Amino acid sequence: MRNTQSVPAAKVDLMPTGTPVPDRGEVLGQAIPFDRARWMPLLPSADWWPPELDDCPTVAGRRRVDRNTVFGVARRSDTVEGRRHLLITALVWGTGTKARSVARRADIFAASAGDIDARLEAGLGTLREEGPVAAYYAFNNDQHIKYLGPAFFTKVIYFAGHEQGEGAWRPLILDRFVALALRAADTGEMWPTSGWTTPWYRRYLFLAHEYAQGVGVLPDQIEAALFARGKQLA
Repeated sequence: MRNTQSVPAAKVDLMPTGTPVPDRGEVLGQAIPFDRARWMPLLPSADWWPPELDDCPTVAGRRRVDRNTVFGVARRSDTVEGRRHLLITALVWGTGTKARSVARRADIFAASAGDIDARLEAGLGTLREEGPVAAYYAFNNDQHIKYLGPAFFTKVIYFAGHEQGEGAWRPLILDRFVALALRAADTGEMWPTSGWTTPWYRRYLFLAHEYAQGVGVLPDQIEAALFARGKQLA
């Protein structure tokens, strides 16, 4: 059952004292290399490829897409084409260049091509109308897109909603590295490293927003710090 209420909790130190929190410029500049040639044959059609990706800078022979670029694409997500482009750009940013990883993302299109547009529209509509916890529930349940799990659909809702500050909470990315950092924190819970239900996502947003407010930063700066901490722990 969907539950979008916040969960009261004592203040928690999510990370060890002295853990660096990146400034917003560093967060927006987080860039991931990608290989266009690996993606194009796997898409439903060539027009699913966002033109912004072809304008990304090349570093060491690879184009690199950063968060700022994905946010730019997300501003067009009020149309069918824009939502498709947001999905692809979020996947590209979250996947990197490994052929096997790209092929796994392509399973989304092979299994769900006929449903993606309707599910994206409904899920992102829920984000606008009811906020990130309800959107998480939607993409994890009624509007689930096969092979698009929480680690990637939270990227979609993050880019679609974080800069708009939907409701009291902004959406954040939840993946296994963030979960590892949460598991290591003294939250009083044994955080799972996958398969997060809606209450886990709600709890994560509560903790991250409380911590961000306490140190005077935006919530995605805390997400980025948790991600870096989780990679160290992995």
